Amino acid sequence: MTEHNDSLGKRYKYKLLTNLLGLLINLFTQAIIPRGLGPKAYGDFNFLTNFFNQIIGFLDMGTSIAFYTKLSQRPKENGLVVFYLYFSVLASGITLLFVLITHLSNSYFSIWPGQGIFYIYLAAIWGIMTWFIQVLNRMTDAYGLTVPSEIARMIQKLLGLILIVILYFIHRLNLVNFFYYNFVILIFLAIGFIWIIRKSNYSIAENWRLNSEQVKKYFYEFYEYSAPLITYALIGLIVGILDRWLLQQFAGSEQQGFYSLSYQIGAICFLFTSAMTPLLMREFSIAYANKDITLMAHYFRRYIPMLYSIAAYFSCFIAVQAATVVHLFGGGEYQGAIIAVMIMAFYPIHQTYGQLSGSVFYATGQTRLYRNIGIFFMMLGLPITYFLIAPEGYLGLNAGATGLAIKMVALQFIGVNVQLYYNAKFLSLNFKRYLGHQVISVGSMLVIAWGTVVSINQISWMNQHMLVSFLTTGFIYSLMVMGLVYKYPILFGLNREDIIALVESVREQLRK
Repeated sequence: MTEHNDSLGKRYKYKLLTNLLGLLINLFTQAIIPRGLGPKAYGDFNFLTNFFNQIIGFLDMGTSIAFYTKLSQRPKENGLVVFYLYFSVLASGITLLFVLITHLSNSYFSIWPGQGIFYIYLAAIWGIMTWFIQVLNRMTDAYGLTVPSEIARMIQKLLGLILIVILYFIHRLNLVNFFYYNFVILIFLAIGFIWIIRKSNYSIAENWRLNSEQVKKYFYEFYEYSAPLITYALIGLIVGILDRWLLQQFAGSEQQGFYSLSYQIGAICFLFTSAMTPLLMREFSIAYANKDITLMAHYFRRYIPMLYSIAAYFSCFIAVQAATVVHLFGGGEYQGAIIAVMIMAFYPIHQTYGQLSGSVFYATGQTRLYRNIGIFFMMLGLPITYFLIAPEGYLGLNAGATGLAIKMVALQFIGVNVQLYYNAKFLSLNFKRYLGHQVISVGSMLVIAWGTVVSINQISWMNQHMLVSFLTTGFIYSLMVMGLVYKYPILFGLNREDIIALVESVREQLRK
């Protein structure tokens, strides 16, 4: 079997393996970076990079997903790649021009409160490089080159760990060097992706020239796909920037750092399920191109409840252990982040549903409906953000990082289930069944996590050894969840045959 014809299962295993390695590395780096930078610099980095993520997201307007979808269906079409690379260069130029204008007009003081212009340029370059990496990664997935690309990502993560450890122990981990560190590992990965594509039966671009007819054809093709998302992208830009800007303006860099830590810890829980998102989107796109709605429903029913439950398994434990997690990852300076971490631990659960369910909208071209749902909840969220973050003198609750965490989790839960309703209707699935599964799955694991922590805390000597207590609690919690899944596999979107097959697979691997 050639690499570009690897099965969905094999490609997911490599994605998952990379994310498992990424989890271990993130556990180390997230215990180093926040400590090395401190809450203020850590907050500044995340405030600036989030801003340019929003800018790039606006200029993208869903075109990168359109590119991925179309390239999955037409992998040999060189003109498609050339057109999108030209578009990427144009969008990058617009981003840098915007920063230059704010610099020359001195308006950057108001746009990025308390930030130096040098750091703003670094963040803009970071945003552009990150976007190019995502485009290249989508190309490798669209070509079915997931296995070698994930190997490249594994090597990159190991390189990143080595560099960050060196910076920390030689006391050179500051904001400037942290940007440079990110540039090095992003360039390394870009080179790896390009080499993988060139070594396959594909190429980045065989001919860099496009005639006027090709330009018009691709322009209208992308415009038709992304036009409904222009308004969505604009609202997303405004709301995404204002969420963090309000936090920076009213609460400052330290609260920005607390929220950033809570967001990053939540992102660790998302590693396992995020591996499947681009792969499922590719399968949805191909199935829809073949008018096979039954197969799309099969993929949805087979994978989404299972991946939701995997995210819930990690999130529920992190939520209950929030105080310990903050101490291990951030240290004493981040004690103010405990409640935010507890709340944001639940964010990856419905982020999983949101990305996987959203891939159905993209794969089927239902971007107008996707836009309308997204705009409604973003517009609803902005006044909620203001109310939760603004000081009491401005008619707010002054809740800082905790307030933003509450808003993010609550609105995501509601918005994702609205998406789920329409997808279930489109695929002829039972919406109430999926909603019930969400509640029962999270509820049962939350009870187990809480009960395990309370029980271990009764052992007095355990309270003197935080890491030992954390690991012991996690081990017992995992065993109890495994027992629950074996008894009631439906909680993980599985059936008895899946469990039997899994047990037999483990036994076979042990015998080998």
